[in-house]
Amino acid sequence: MSFQFHTIAGVRFQTSTLLEHGAIHHGFSTRLGGVSQGVYASLNLRRHGDPPDTPEHVQENYRRFCAAVDIKPEGLVLSHQVHQDTVRHVTAPDAGKGFSLPVDYTADALVTNTPGLNLMVFSADCIILLLWDPDAECVGAVHAGWRGTALDLPAKTVGEMARLFGAKPRNIRAAIGAGIGPCCFETRDDVPDAMRAAFGSGAEAYMTRTEDRWHVDLKELNAWRLREAGVPADIIDIYPLCTACRPDLYWSHRKLGENRGLQAAVIGLRAGGVVPEWRSRP
Repeated sequence: MSFQFHTIAGVRFQTSTLLEHGAIHHGFSTRLGGVSQGVYASLNLRRHGDPPDTPEHVQENYRRFCAAVDIKPEGLVLSHQVHQDTVRHVTAPDAGKGFSLPVDYTADALVTNTPGLNLMVFSADCIILLLWDPDAECVGAVHAGWRGTALDLPAKTVGEMARLFGAKPRNIRAAIGAGIGPCCFETRDDVPDAMRAAFGSGAEAYMTRTEDRWHVDLKELNAWRLREAGVPADIIDIYPLCTACRPDLYWSHRKLGENRGLQAAVIGLRAGGVVPEWRSRP
């Protein structure tokens, strides 16, 4: 298993071989292949900022990314992320929320078993995860910064997929996309204290102290929590690159500050149509 780069019509994005299957669409965007200018160049998927990007540019960026990953924009369901542990069950009336309709909820994780709905979460250093149970035919998308990690949100999302759709953790495939790595995620005691309070001594393996700072490995910590929730290690795919190390390829709050764009991860059950060759492998 591994992450693969693709470039379609200039849009640079990634997929996980764990999720490359004709039953679903998925993709992780980079910052490359859009039309935005200045601090938002070029594939910015952030709708608000100071200064704001132009709505026309953002709309075109969405159109390009959706076309590249073979999804219909009208099926998008976006999340209004607030660094909490709400998991929203997305149904047909949610189609278009955050894209063509207002978002009337807050959630840092979305789950569905409705074909044609495409769940999207955002990041500019936080960890973004995509989940799929091929037997229960359900998917999930999760945004987990350090607060969401301390709230055990990815594992809670696995639990909600089981409760709502009958998913089995042993069948859930998890792809952990680009996010800040321990090389660049330097923090004082607040983050390690939150991890210890949530997970006890088991969290120590994912935190290293150097002088007066801690380096926390959020990707591996979330992978551990997924394993503890029953997801097998051999169906957890972890992308190694750090967003803060590669601001040429990814949006990074740590490196670029507030005036920057967002990348996204999207997943949905395929509603029908032609399956691209590279998505048709079992």
